[in-house]
Amino acid sequence: MTAPSALADAHSAIAITQAAHEASLQLSQRTERERRLGLQTMSRFLAESQTRILEANTLDLEISREMAVPEVLQDWLKLTPERLQRAIDLLEIMGEAHDPVLHIMPVCYAREATQTYGQLMPLGVVALVYEMFPELAAIAAGLCLQTGNVLILRGSAEADHTNTAIAQILQEAIAEHGLPAHSLIAISAEQGISIQDLVAQDQHLNLVIPYGRANFVQQVVQWTAGPVLRTAIGNCCLYYAPNGDVDLARQMILDSHVGVPEPVNAIEKVLLHHSLSAITLVRLFAGLQEAGFELRGEHDLALQFPDFLKPISSEQDWQSAYLRKIVAFRCVDDLGAAIAWINQFSSNHADCLVTQSYHESQQFAQAVNSAQVYINASPRFSRNPKRSNAVFLGMSNQKGQRRGRIGVESLMTFNQVIQGQI
Repeated sequence: MTAPSALADAHSAIAITQAAHEASLQLSQRTERERRLGLQTMSRFLAESQTRILEANTLDLEISREMAVPEVLQDWLKLTPERLQRAIDLLEIMGEAHDPVLHIMPVCYAREATQTYGQLMPLGVVALVYEMFPELAAIAAGLCLQTGNVLILRGSAEADHTNTAIAQILQEAIAEHGLPAHSLIAISAEQGISIQDLVAQDQHLNLVIPYGRANFVQQVVQWTAGPVLRTAIGNCCLYYAPNGDVDLARQMILDSHVGVPEPVNAIEKVLLHHSLSAITLVRLFAGLQEAGFELRGEHDLALQFPDFLKPISSEQDWQSAYLRKIVAFRCVDDLGAAIAWINQFSSNHADCLVTQSYHESQQFAQAVNSAQVYINASPRFSRNPKRSNAVFLGMSNQKGQRRGRIGVESLMTFNQVIQGQI
């Protein structure tokens, strides 16, 4: 590997983050054109090296099967040509997007006899700690270069060959344009620097982003000493009101599970108003079952519809993401009960309502503690929404300014400039 990896072999997490910090001071001074050319070159280098990356991924997949890695993680690890091409396309999109660095923003107040304004600035050093999803390295590298940030990558051991191949190619692209050598640092699982050691370096890490299963994210959050941007996948909820449309509810569920490899905003729990008719429910259950979904339900509901629903095996199911084509159902008395249940059990990053009532939609939107609320609309997640040049890494369910989609704004900070004549 290139110089950044040699650094990881020879030194500690402290030395790595120090080198990243020094590189961030240099990178922040580079022009929009230099960063844009770097993005375009990363896209081109990855496109020219697809065979090399896919061969490394095949090796990782073979090893993961021998080690009996869970099936869902193997799906996340498998880097198809389509997934790789999508990451390449996203880099091209970022290379054509407007430059966010030093973007001028209005401020709430101004000192008398001064010109006062705000501007977006790079955070400095961002660490992505990710479970499988090897293409995330390219997407995160693009977002960081676009925003003038240095990126440290620490992937999981199961994807080590793929992660190494992608990181080397990205580093070669960065070197092509003379950008700081440590603009991208990749730490291999074999280099003896644990995730815990890395994320504890709060002196020079400006943001840590953990990406993976909920227990993985939570563990990294507990280890991290500085700022962290929590991500979330799955376990989104839908409340089906008595005046809602059954076909719309079914379509929202189906569409939310469309995602390669991870349906970030997948609806996995559905709350049913107790007055919904058996005919309506059978229509909903049958449509999902025909689409290949496994359906589960609370005890009484499963007894009522044994041909469709399996009983929930554990109460833990309600607050856990299945991360597969599984949907669980339960009945509630009214909208208020649904809102209370969602706020307690969902992952709170994308929750949904099917209703024809404007009053219900307003109450739901105001009371549900979720980063995004969908009313009669599919929550399906896209890293590059249609008719937009924005690119998103994932979703965050934490409170604060970085809540919701993780994109350019999530990787920047804000400073206020007060310019006078004294």
